[in-house]
Amino acid sequence: MAVEDEIQFERDGHVARVWLNRPWKKNCVTVPILNRLDEIITEVDEDPELRVLVVRGRGGTFCSGFDLDSLKAEYVGKSNAIDVAVKSAKVCDRLYSMKTPSVAVLEGHVTAGGFEIMISCDFAISADDAKIGDFHIRRALFGGAGPIYRVPRMIGIRKTKELMLTGKLLSGIEAVEFGLINKSAPADKLDETVDDFIGDLVDKSPFMMWLTKMTIDRSLDADTQSLMVMEHLAVGVALNSEDANEGVSAFLEKREPKWTGR
Repeated sequence: MAVEDEIQFERDGHVARVWLNRPWKKNCVTVPILNRLDEIITEVDEDPELRVLVVRGRGGTFCSGFDLDSLKAEYVGKSNAIDVAVKSAKVCDRLYSMKTPSVAVLEGHVTAGGFEIMISCDFAISADDAKIGDFHIRRALFGGAGPIYRVPRMIGIRKTKELMLTGKLLSGIEAVEFGLINKSAPADKLDETVDDFIGDLVDKSPFMMWLTKMTIDRSLDADTQSLMVMEHLAVGVALNSEDANEGVSAFLEKREPKWTGR
């Protein structure tokens, strides 16, 4: 099967959709799939019509991690073992840092590398009965694409240790309570919940979405005074944008704004 079949990319109006499509392997990923995901991120960010990226898995499951057959054959016990971590980390960081906001839609297993893809997205919405967790420790493995620097910032040190040291799996409902994901819904209401959520994203200025997302992503990595300077500069950039002029004009003229993304 070609990699384009194993990770499918669709455009749906202002929404970009990525589907992991290896349900017979619980949508586990490989290096070619990660490379294709990296290409898709670039395609989405360069398309002015696309305002949100939705990442999902076929067959009622999100992603169970890296393909262990491939991992054992190509990396376990070999001198190039670090390469798979470097690749995974770079692609997940590109997902985290992309201009376009991203939403992970969670069903079935969301473990190991799938968990790392999920925490690299800006938002996550889950079926109530999903199984969500880092899981690496159950196989004496270590996650190489974000758990130690993304998860503590989301849920704190103690809950991160609880997830990573026990390998426990959370339901969607428990993951909301942990502060790990945004929303959970019964499986038959998941699509409706996702549509409602992304509806609140696609009608916003794509330029201001990027500026706001970029500054929030830096908010825990610098001191208050440095962030204040960044905030001042962001306000200046915003006020000089075409979308800010359009947003204010549309409000005063009592009409819907027409964003240019600039």
